[in-house]
Amino acid sequence: MATGLALGFGATALQGCDDLAEQCGLVCPEKGIIQGNASISGVASIDAFFGAVVDFKASADAVTAGIRAELDAIAVGVGLEPGAAAADIKLAIEGKISAAVDGGLKIEYQPAQCTASVEIAAQAAAECDVDVEPGSVEASCEGSCAVDAEVAAMCEAEGTLKCEGTAPNLECSGTCTGECNLEVAAECTGTCRGTCNGTCSVQDASGNCAGACEGTCEGSCELSAGGSCSGSCEGSCEYTPAMGGCEGSAQAKCDVSAMADVKCEGKCEGTVKPPEVKAECEATVEAKAEANVECTPPSVQIAWQWSAQLEGDAQGQAEFKAWINTFKGQFSALLGATAKAEYLIKGIGKLSAAANVAVKGGIEEVKASGDLKASIGAGCALAVLGDVGTVLGDATSSLQGSVSASLEISGAVGGGG
Repeated sequence: MATGLALGFGATALQGCDDLAEQCGLVCPEKGIIQGNASISGVASIDAFFGAVVDFKASADAVTAGIRAELDAIAVGVGLEPGAAAADIKLAIEGKISAAVDGGLKIEYQPAQCTASVEIAAQAAAECDVDVEPGSVEASCEGSCAVDAEVAAMCEAEGTLKCEGTAPNLECSGTCTGECNLEVAAECTGTCRGTCNGTCSVQDASGNCAGACEGTCEGSCELSAGGSCSGSCEGSCEYTPAMGGCEGSAQAKCDVSAMADVKCEGKCEGTVKPPEVKAECEATVEAKAEANVECTPPSVQIAWQWSAQLEGDAQGQAEFKAWINTFKGQFSALLGATAKAEYLIKGIGKLSAAANVAVKGGIEEVKASGDLKASIGAGCALAVLGDVGTVLGDATSSLQGSVSASLEISGAVGGGG
């Protein structure tokens, strides 16, 4: 009986120790990064890295789902079921185009514009590196961004200042995006709406040009993808200003890559460079910014010549135009999502490299520190570190598959940017 009581007491004591260890945070969590949990070690710099991995996976999943949604919408538009393979969608698109168009589509667009947040990078630095004081650190932009008047003056002196907005007197000396009003016939690299002195790819119900004009256009020229405007630019103009800086409400932008201590007024069109932090935090900070990058879908311009089959077929032409108008929006969204997917794929490579070198070194350093709780947490982190490759590998496969599918659609319409 005494022995039984002793054994019972021993079992109870061991259970009590296990409970105490769990209450004191001296055990590894049941769920890891594969299940979306980044709180593994209790050490800020280590768990911040795991958080970046989880964020990247979530962002990759969202982009992959977004691309699939656009593919499904395009598939339905050409008579296929949602979930159709990209190769099948491509064939259906090519069949629809060849029946209605002579010589294929003429498609133009600028690359999707991707911007990263320097604020998110700065916040990530403060969360990862406990030696960094919140609010005292700033990330920098390696690219161009909107700047204040003081920095704009510096950029103007160096000849790198650009202005974006309404052109002075509507006379755009740079790139006009939107409507260009042509009172005098001139070349139009977008959609000519009015009179085309030459060959027009598409005419509206009134006989006016409503497509690409091989010749000169008189009326308005829609420059969705941006271009030169010899008339009045009633859209947005990006231009190099004369002395005196940007006029009116035009936004001042310049390349700040080589400028020290410059604060961007908005997003960075380029790469966000993390501030000085621990080696294991550098990839984390950069990844946090990249996972939250925003890519704006570009404006898409499509022109064509009617095939002999649809020449004079008003109903057939109307149906094809309706499809094109819907497809333009879907294709634009697809281009924006694909740009982000490509951005994320590059970031995954950096995270994987960091896991094998800087982060692993940081974990081993903490484990050897002599702090019991931190050492146990570091051991938990080492056990989970191997899952980083699995999580990022799955994300890479999904993203690469999505990009490949997007390229199939782009190839179907001759989209080359």
